[in-house]
Amino acid sequence: MSQEGSAARDDEAANVNTSRFPVGDAKPASDTTGTAGETTRTAEHARTGTSGGRPVDVDPGEFEPSGRFGVPGRPLRRSAFLIGFTGALGVLLAYALFLGVRNAAGILVLVVIALFLAVGLHPAVVRLRRWGMPRGLAVAVVTLTLLLLIVAGLLALVPPVVTQSGQFVQQLPGYVEELRRNETVNDLVVRYDVMERVQAAANADNVERALGGVLGGAQLIFGTLFRLLTVLVLTIYFLAYFDKLRELGYALVPRTRRERVQLIGDEILTRVGAYMVGALAIAVMAGVSTFVFALAVGLPYPFALAVVVAVTDLIPQIGATLGAVVVTLVGLATDLPVGIACLVFFVIYQQIENYLIYPKIMRRAVSVNEVAALLAALLGVSLLGVVGALIAIPTVAALQLILREVVIPRQDAR
Repeated sequence: MSQEGSAARDDEAANVNTSRFPVGDAKPASDTTGTAGETTRTAEHARTGTSGGRPVDVDPGEFEPSGRFGVPGRPLRRSAFLIGFTGALGVLLAYALFLGVRNAAGILVLVVIALFLAVGLHPAVVRLRRWGMPRGLAVAVVTLTLLLLIVAGLLALVPPVVTQSGQFVQQLPGYVEELRRNETVNDLVVRYDVMERVQAAANADNVERALGGVLGGAQLIFGTLFRLLTVLVLTIYFLAYFDKLRELGYALVPRTRRERVQLIGDEILTRVGAYMVGALAIAVMAGVSTFVFALAVGLPYPFALAVVVAVTDLIPQIGATLGAVVVTLVGLATDLPVGIACLVFFVIYQQIENYLIYPKIMRRAVSVNEVAALLAALLGVSLLGVVGALIAIPTVAALQLILREVVIPRQDAR
């Protein structure tokens, strides 16, 4: 009789436990009566996950839940209070995000530039890794190469500027003396009281303003150096952790759409990298052509002028014109026939670049419509300045791919 009572009590306890912990729910962490087999099944259940009550295998990865913190519970009930509270919280979060983006706009622009450079330089890292080089060493080689190019450009530009400034300061007294000997200039000085205005301008307040301007210029220089260093450091980090960042981005996408998003995302990254390589190739060709022409006509500082043309040529649509204007002005300052020769050379070269070189290289890289590229460059300049012009064409290429592969097929299926 006692055995039957004991069996009944065991059955009743089992029913109570079953009602407290239904199938699919996890037991509390304080319940230590589970066996090792139950712990193993719970960890396996957390690793595999469920879909409609059936286990679904998930490939193990870095961003997979560990299962050490139990199994997620059932979703909350959708009540009017919960919906209203969630909506109000979403509005507050959106406003806070807007304020954060507005206040951190300068840093975000630097992050975008670093990401753009990392995507463009990543194919070089991949090529070095195919040659058997470790990833860290490949990133170091690419970064050092970029630094050497920047230093070479600065060494080509800074000495001419310093030399010309020194020559101008030395020759300034002679210019003033020649102006004083000119009767017309003396008449204008007397008529418009130029000397009195100069003396009035040289008071304490104006001197203080001038010093403030000098300090502001120094602050601008150091701020620019700080931003360049920030972009360089961020680019190195993005190159070093490029694969992990890409996997993290794809892990945020639902599993059913992850493969398609990964294929489209990799294609976009490939096109951005191809655009960077193509733009650099076009800029190098423009710089080399300018260097050879400057040597032929006898322009001063031909290497510096070639660097200016190559750097400005990276800016879509308007960059080549800016470089041509700078070199033409230098040519006109040197000699009038030389200036005219510079103007003719750049008119001819820009036609060759616009209709032969640029379309052939960029058509293979990004395949962007010319009208869309022009509109994107104008919008990029108006929104982000030079940075917007640099990232305009890759952005249009990405949007064009998304429209062709995602948006238009979805609209056709409706």
